[in-house]
Amino acid sequence: MPSDVEIASKFSPRPIGEIAASLGICEDDLLPCGRHLAKVHLRALSQPSSRKGRLVLVSATTPTASGEGKTTTSIGLGQAFSRLGESVCLALREPSLGPCLGMKGGATGGGYSQVMPADRINLHFTGDFHAITSANNLLSAAIDNHIYHGNELGIDPRQVVWRRVMDMNDRSLRHIVVGLGGKGQGIPREGGFDITAASEVMAMLCLAENMADLRRRLDRTLVAFSYGGEPVRASQLQVTGAMLALLRDAIHPNLVQTLEGTPAFIHGGPFANIAHGCNSLAATRMAMHHADWVITEAGFGFDLGAEKFFDIKCRLANLDPVAVVLVTTVRALKMHGGRDKAELGEEDLDALFLGLANLDKHIENVGKFNKRPVVALNRFAGDSEAEVALVRARCREQAVPFALCTHHGDGGAGALELARLVMAVAADSEPFAPLYPLDLPVVEKVRIICREIYGADDVAFTRQAEKDLLQVERLGLSGLPVCVAKAPSSLSDDPALRGRPRRQRYHRASGGVRPR
Repeated sequence: MPSDVEIASKFSPRPIGEIAASLGICEDDLLPCGRHLAKVHLRALSQPSSRKGRLVLVSATTPTASGEGKTTTSIGLGQAFSRLGESVCLALREPSLGPCLGMKGGATGGGYSQVMPADRINLHFTGDFHAITSANNLLSAAIDNHIYHGNELGIDPRQVVWRRVMDMNDRSLRHIVVGLGGKGQGIPREGGFDITAASEVMAMLCLAENMADLRRRLDRTLVAFSYGGEPVRASQLQVTGAMLALLRDAIHPNLVQTLEGTPAFIHGGPFANIAHGCNSLAATRMAMHHADWVITEAGFGFDLGAEKFFDIKCRLANLDPVAVVLVTTVRALKMHGGRDKAELGEEDLDALFLGLANLDKHIENVGKFNKRPVVALNRFAGDSEAEVALVRARCREQAVPFALCTHHGDGGAGALELARLVMAVAADSEPFAPLYPLDLPVVEKVRIICREIYGADDVAFTRQAEKDLLQVERLGLSGLPVCVAKAPSSLSDDPALRGRPRRQRYHRASGGVRPR
């Protein structure tokens, strides 16, 4: 089979204006970035719409380091809907340069289920990540500049919680000392860099309804504490207007197309193991406003991105997906059954059987939100018929629909069975139920997530975590949803534990909470 790059090189894209027209987006709301990319102005949401906007969430079992193909499956499923004559649009996250230039690679799908132009999307795209990085670091510069020029707010340099970011994996910058070089170079203090996808600005942009909402979120952002222990917020530094100016283009969703011409909004990219792991709310709403079916995805396994999708994004925005697709692979399940990653291409029914426990737990977790999943087995060339039959049989035992998918090699044609099953499940969808009420103490919310989703017996809070949680209560933030940072390679907090860990205590040291 040709490589992704070879397949992409033979692609003849339709002009982006045609893609926009197929969604009913008027020319005045289209902001072209060349012939094949465009932003769609938020005002397009104010135009009349007759579309049904049925939302489909694509998630996965606990993945291997290379991922199990959620994005590829989302794209293939969207193309399958198009082949069935349905009005459909994708709503996906933007790739981060760090993973793209690291081990994991790009995030534009693969094979014959890709979004185009893949090279531009994977690299700088329309500059959203650059704008977010600049806005984040402007606030960092303002904090240090304020301390240097008299520190009227009394900011304690030891309690600055706002960090700089860059869109690159660079472990040498995670913990640094800034302000060195003498009296004219600032006040020395400890600091560090996160990756842009982990920036609070990224999370805020992806949860904002519009520019006014984004302004409110930026204004109330906690950046430090004073010597007296009082919170210092971004609005007090009088810099959020400038941050908003840097983000004025980034807030508008990006429109592209798949290899088969299916429209796709790709906008925002918070990581699911740190932040909430979903594309922007603006892009989701834009897709729902202009199509009958919207395919979106949430990062890593269902325990991370999808839990946050329901408990944070859906709760905030009053969204309710009509179907959930749970992507898995024979390779991942054999890994969870104890097989070494170098041997995952070999048939091993015993390891696969043991690894099915991970699939069982994720199916159970979907049900905790009052949803019934469709299991999509993303088939690899080395998967044997016996292995496929074993996964199919387990899904039959669990009474959940099963689709064998070959969209990587066959494009939309390889996901037609999946599309038909999704439509059937959507016809009987029940309203989703949040995992926990917001008025519970934060400690209890954490316990519920760990017990119900991760399978922990209980939660052990470190002394630092207890202090952080007291600070959360003092700041009046107890009524917010909980966003847990956790290892993505295991249901537990231990990355080395595979399958469905049991009798494990979940340990979590809080890194602080800031409102979004």
